[in-house]
Order: sequence, then structure tokens, then C-alpha cells
Amino acid sequence: MTVLVTGATGSVGRLVAGHLIAAGERVRALTRNPATAALPDGVEVREGDLRQPNTVRAALRGVERLYLFPVPETAREVAAAAREAGVRRIVVLSSSSVLDTSGDNHSGEHHRAVERAVEECGVEWTFVRPDEFAANVLWKWADSIRTESVVRAPYGNAARVPIHEADIAAVAATALLEDGHVGQAYVLTGPEAITQADQVRAMSEATGRPIAFEEITPDEARKAMGTVMPAPVVEMVLRYLADAVTDPPVPVDTVERITGRPARTFARWAADHAAEFTPRHTPRPEEPAA
Repeated sequence: MTVLVTGATGSVGRLVAGHLIAAGERVRALTRNPATAALPDGVEVREGDLRQPNTVRAALRGVERLYLFPVPETAREVAAAAREAGVRRIVVLSSSSVLDTSGDNHSGEHHRAVERAVEECGVEWTFVRPDEFAANVLWKWADSIRTESVVRAPYGNAARVPIHEADIAAVAATALLEDGHVGQAYVLTGPEAITQADQVRAMSEATGRPIAFEEITPDEARKAMGTVMPAPVVEMVLRYLADAVTDPPVPVDTVERITGRPARTFARWAADHAAEFTPRHTPRPEEPAA
């Protein structure tokens, strides 16, 4: 069986490819830059871009199952091309945000468009809907941790259920490889609700150095976050955090039910990524010879 993995150089797609190779499947990976893909041995790397569906068609030839990274702008064209190429099953990397049907959730609308496109194209499908990625702390906090040993964020007591990307990949790979998951939409969380302040403590333990948590106001956070993400996403994140102070999300056991292994804790994620929070020292130039 040949499986095409899109978004193959992403944090989840790369791990999905590794699971499939380990299972003995033929894996084809789609990436915009094959020269820098650095994917596991045995992966056939093809150049292509989901935002340009015509570049995907060649990679779909001979493919039976597809792991689809969410790009709503072209999801219908890509899903149709997959069906025409003979793909029988598509596993979509979606998001738990699709459960918010208020119409005011940027992430939910983004992922819901992809789900609808795949569901309506007529092939077998499974939707993998992770809650907050533990890896989100990399773009939120890694720089200030490396440079100042501090995290500045609003709502320190906001508890979330962050999930390790390895668990998302394990569920996606299982849905690609095994029957019994067709037509299912799996919400995924980590095994525990953990506050932002406790996440910082876990990273301090993982790195072996003190990291302070400084709570800032929502307006201060809005200004800082607005430099790296669209305004609707900023508001969505702030709303999630505010709600999570008084009504934290409840962990679900989907990862364990699907994979047979408990989901990894945030502390495990922090340990796995400790190097990414460690200060990056620039080597001093050598002294000139006397």
C-alpha cells in the first residue's frame, strides 16, 4: 500500500511518515522543498504544494491512502483529485475547534471547510481533531525563555489539555493503517489539565534552570500576540484562556483507546523539547595567533 503524506515536514506529518515506514508501508511525502525535507530513510519525496492543486496530481498517482494537512482554500480541488486518482481513504489533520459552531471561531471555520470537502468527495475519511498542541509554547514562549528565562502571559491559572504531537501522529497513522476508523471524528487531548503557570514549572524542571512566570493583562497580551498572528486568532486564544480559568477542558482518553498507550504528559513533552528552550550561545571567534 502506498500512502501520501502531505505537510510531511511539519511536526505531525514527519512523525506520521515515520510510523508508516516502521509499519512497512510505502510512503510518499509531499513538500514544497524536497532538498531540505530531511525525512526518514525510505520515504519517497515529491515536490508539490497543496495551495496549488495541479502540483499534487502527479504525487497522487498510485496512492491508496492520504494524510491531509488542512488547507481550506484548495481542499475541494485536492480531495477531488485524490478521488480521481483512486485514493480510497483520507485522514485529515483537523482541530477540536470545529466543535465551536458559533461562527466566530477562525480555527473552527478553517478546519471545518477541509472536513466538509473531504466528507463530500465520496471516499473513506477519518478526522483527527487535536485540542491545543503542546508545541504551541514554542512560538509563544521559547524566545523569552531562551533569552530572559521568563514567560509573560495572561491568565496564569488557565488550565488547558495540551497534547504531544507524537500522540496526534500515532492516532493518524493508526487510522491510515487499520480498518474500523472510517467515518470517525476523534477529539484528542493530553492526559491532564495543566495551568499555564504549571506548564512553565514543567519546562523549568525539564531544562534544569529557573524560569519565571509573569502574568500580564489581556490587553498587553493582545498587543504582543498581534505581532505574530492574525487578530481573529488572537481573540480566539484569549477567549479560550479566559474560559479555561473557571471552566477548564476535561481530558479525554482517545489516544489510549486508539493506540493502546496512554497519552504523553506535558512534562514528557517538555523533556522531549528541552533543547529548544536552552540558550543558544554563539561561539566566540578564535583569538588571533600571537
